[in-house]
Amino acid sequence: MSTLTVNGVTHTLDIDPSTPLLYALRNQLELNGAKFGCGLGQCGACTVLLDDQPVFGCLTPVAACEGRRVRTIESLGDAAHPGPLQASFIKHQAAQCGYCIAGMVMRAQALLEQNPQPSTAQIRAHMEPNLCRCGTHMRILAAIGEVAAARRVAPLERKAPGAKP
Repeated sequence: MSTLTVNGVTHTLDIDPSTPLLYALRNQLELNGAKFGCGLGQCGACTVLLDDQPVFGCLTPVAACEGRRVRTIESLGDAAHPGPLQASFIKHQAAQCGYCIAGMVMRAQALLEQNPQPSTAQIRAHMEPNLCRCGTHMRILAAIGEVAAARRVAPLERKAPGAKP
């Protein structure tokens, strides 16, 4: 038996502890956002957050997740109410086939939680492990950059009316 806390909900699964997290998420918990891409940790389609750090779900065994927090794309929003990153990816039409997008969004989410105002160079470096076969990297970077830029502006908007800069 393995106990996983996924998106804030604790689940007890009758599963081999060496099973990749991706399989537990998709097959046991029916959370299908993370995708199986290469199975080798080289594409990032399976990226989820483990204690707020991006990991490849295809390589991470369930045993490594015991007592830790797992977050998937499903934790950020849904089609009716997308989260900020999801909305920006939609706006920028970052998804072509859509296969890589959940992993891209989760890796970007980790970056923005650790560094709310990353530079373009920091975004590029952080996103490097995730691949998009359709070649929408520029749209993906634009979507992430827009959310980061909005976070740079937001603190200024919170000042009291009439307050000096």
